[in-house]
Amino acid sequence: MSRQTVVLGAGMVGVSIAWHLARRGRSVLLVDRLPPGRETSYGNGGLIQREAVRPYTFPRELGKLLDSLPNRRVDIRYQWSGVLQFAGPLLGYWRHSAPRRYARIVPEYASLIALSTQEHAPMIEAAGAGELIGKEGWLEVHRSQAELDRRALEAEDSARRFGVTYDVLDGRGLAHKEPALGGGLAGAVHWTNSWSVADPGGLVAAYARSFQQLGGEILQAEVGSVSQAGAGWHVDTDRGGLEAGDLVVALGPWAGAWLRDLGYHLPTFVKRGYHMHYGAAEEQRINHWLADADIGYILAPMRAGIRLTTGAELAPLDAPPAHDQLAAAERRARELFPGLGQRLEEQPWKGARPCLPDMKPVIGPAPQHAGLWFAFGHGHQGFTMGPATGRVLSEMMEGEPTAVDMEPFRADRF
Repeated sequence: MSRQTVVLGAGMVGVSIAWHLARRGRSVLLVDRLPPGRETSYGNGGLIQREAVRPYTFPRELGKLLDSLPNRRVDIRYQWSGVLQFAGPLLGYWRHSAPRRYARIVPEYASLIALSTQEHAPMIEAAGAGELIGKEGWLEVHRSQAELDRRALEAEDSARRFGVTYDVLDGRGLAHKEPALGGGLAGAVHWTNSWSVADPGGLVAAYARSFQQLGGEILQAEVGSVSQAGAGWHVDTDRGGLEAGDLVVALGPWAGAWLRDLGYHLPTFVKRGYHMHYGAAEEQRINHWLADADIGYILAPMRAGIRLTTGAELAPLDAPPAHDQLAAAERRARELFPGLGQRLEEQPWKGARPCLPDMKPVIGPAPQHAGLWFAFGHGHQGFTMGPATGRVLSEMMEGEPTAVDMEPFRADRF
């Protein structure tokens, strides 16, 4: 089976790359062990975060670090095996979170975030997926007035520099928008030009169907090894061998380990996360996607129920799940939204976010191999940045000018 381009990984990033390449007339085969949108892209909070121009930093204040040590927080948990396995990348993450370095990273990172909704829009239209999208924004809820004030200042800066739009709500304004929430809340930042998605995995699947309508093909197969074959690439799978002129690696949290056989030792690590769907008490509802920002979880009224997502867990990718973090998030969520009902599933979902120390993805050509392309390491924002990544990588592969400067995303920056 011969194809001009093979894309490995059918999450939001891989599907978006395949879609853009197919739209440019390439013959594209998309390969994954599961159907499109069934891994990391399935389990996120369901937001296209146009406001997320500042990536999440590693805590540098001594007080925050000490507060994390008892390992009881909702926003961050750890397993010592994960801390030890990722010690080098985590040290780099801490260094890049220093104010001077972080100040340089933010505009680079924001250049892709700024393309997020505008690049999702044509894919949503082509896929006929508009019924999955809400454009009412989302609420970043704060219990602390000091934190609300701090975030309001950051929002003002983001609006001025990066085109973010927002409103700041006091406690009364928040209660008007979300009357079912509990009391004692300082207010919220309402991010008004971000979009919500009622079924994240369903949106990826819809994009994949649109890719097929453009002539693309999808192969559900387990990828074994890859090797150079003349001017192209040979990919072994449990469904047979594949030949490609160009090979794109968009394998999310699996990319770093998978590329070591080709001699690439990028400082990848993962932040795992969990979710569960819940019902709601009779006549109780939430109207917006909500982030309990001072605690560290999201409540999202999706098609499958109210999805509760946790913060990050530093643990090996395949380590057994640890459900205490979700249980702690559920307790706090019931304080915020007393109408939260019973669990709708027997077991929580577990996934992993693919991360790099400088908080930016790798997008572009492999430094040592012609015809090999990378697109991974998007951290918390692969779902948001997937279509933008698809656009810029396809522009690079076609030798076209890119929508943004791609120098900050080079693989050889490490």
